[in-house]
Amino acid sequence: MDELQELGQALTELSRDTLKHLVLPDDLRSAVVEYKRLNAHGAQRRQRQYIGRIMRNVDPEPIRIQLATLRGENTHHNNWLHGIERQRDRLLADDKVLSELVAEHPGCDVQQLRTLIRNARREQAESRPPKSFRELFQALKALYPEPPLVNYKQERDGDDDEDA
Repeated sequence: MDELQELGQALTELSRDTLKHLVLPDDLRSAVVEYKRLNAHGAQRRQRQYIGRIMRNVDPEPIRIQLATLRGENTHHNNWLHGIERQRDRLLADDKVLSELVAEHPGCDVQQLRTLIRNARREQAESRPPKSFRELFQALKALYPEPPLVNYKQERDGDDDEDA
């Protein structure tokens, strides 16, 4: 029960924008939003207890996974992001990689990618802020599907097994 309350408390500490992106049951989301509206300590305490009560009927694993991803503790998600970064670096280093990418993703906007690559190279050469560099990352991120949510507890347990 304490663990569920701590998980509910972690949800109350997130910003409203972050809460919008999380997949939560409607009653839990509305209870967390209501908690953020309250100012009185006693009212917040009662609302935290209510959130804990709602958490008893909710599968906590997807919420834990989402929070781990937000904190950067989900290695599968981090590996996915690092793979996109490596692909971006390869695109900036070699023009042949773009044709490989187009063969892999025939529906992608080749002209936009060429423009972003050219602008990112120019930004790096002129030591300008990396606007196109970031836009290229976002374009690549849209091409590669995000990996499915992985059970954070199993992921950590699996890492321990590998060390043994």
